[in-house]
Amino acid sequence: MSKTSTNIMIVGVGGQGTLLASRILGNAVILAGHDVKVSEVHGMSQRGGSVVTYVKYGEAVHSPIIDKGEADIILAFERLEAYRALPWLKKGGKIIVNDQKINPMPVITGAMEYPEGIIEKLSEKADVTALDALSLAEKAGSIKAVNVVLIGVMAKNTDIEHDKWIETVKSTVPPKFLDINIKAFELGYNYNP
Repeated sequence: MSKTSTNIMIVGVGGQGTLLASRILGNAVILAGHDVKVSEVHGMSQRGGSVVTYVKYGEAVHSPIIDKGEADIILAFERLEAYRALPWLKKGGKIIVNDQKINPMPVITGAMEYPEGIIEKLSEKADVTALDALSLAEKAGSIKAVNVVLIGVMAKNTDIEHDKWIETVKSTVPPKFLDINIKAFELGYNYNP
């Protein structure tokens, strides 16, 4: 059976900009001439809970859902969210993770401890690019641009041309934040671990 789609799972915590990232990805894919399906799964996104978006693209995509073991790329905005998404990664898949720690509510309330050594555990099971996207976003001009830094890193791992990504960022983000987001994208795209 031939591969008909590329499956990308975007995971993060409410307020990190995962939904804007999925819009940029979806728009870039359309601009590149692919069929795309996007499915957003909101947890307690308004309260810092998990947010998951599935993006599938290819010649003809019939469903946006990505089952366990099917994700080509997991784009994670936070360490623990990357670890939680690991079962969805296919064998030989790639994880791009912002090496940032955001305590979930059970850790804040003392009901559980934040797991240690997450990046190491991920690296044992997958091809992992872990980076301090927060520092790169700050360098671009705003800590809120972490999402676009991560999209830049991921863009380098797709078959979509650089200029289509830039065109998409320009048409998707508000004009007053365009310069920061272009810088953030380029810093991610040119990131060399």
